[in-house]
This record gives sequence, structure tokens and C-alpha cells, in this order.
Amino acid sequence: MNIGMLWFDNDPKTEFSIKIERAASYYHEKYGKKPNVCFVHPSMLQAPSSDKNNRCEIEVRTTKSVLPNHFWIGINGTLSPNGT
Repeated sequence: MNIGMLWFDNDPKTEFSIKIERAASYYHEKYGKKPNVCFVHPSMLQAPSSDKNNRCEIEVRTTKSVLPNHFWIGINGTLSPNGT
């Protein structure tokens, strides 16, 4: 993913999957396309994972380039060529 949207959510009461859903919903409203990948700091996951978020079909990847409580969300062309 070369272009994405940075989303911040540090609410300790909200589940991780809900945070991704909120970011994905906003992304979809703003850009008209559904995101399919989200990068987060490794500390945000209890175990490394590239599994898709069950509710919104977004692949979650870790990278130290993204700060904790931030979500870099967007479209990975290799996952979905039509951007949906």
C-alpha cells in the first residue's frame, strides 16, 4: 500500500476490531472505496497476525513505522484489484 489514511483511536474501552471498523467506515465514506488492509504497531496485537478482521474483511499487518494507537488503512492493489 502506497497511499492510505492515518486514523487515531486510543480509547481503551473499545475493542481492536471495532476501532478498525470505525476507521474502515470513515475511509469508505470519504474515498468511496472499501479498504482491505490496515497497518498497526506490533504492540497493538497480542500475537503477530496477518489474518483478516472477521467483521470487515481487512487484512491486519504490523509495522514499527506506525505509532501505537494509530491505524494506517487503505487499499492494497494485490489484495483487491477493483478496490472494493
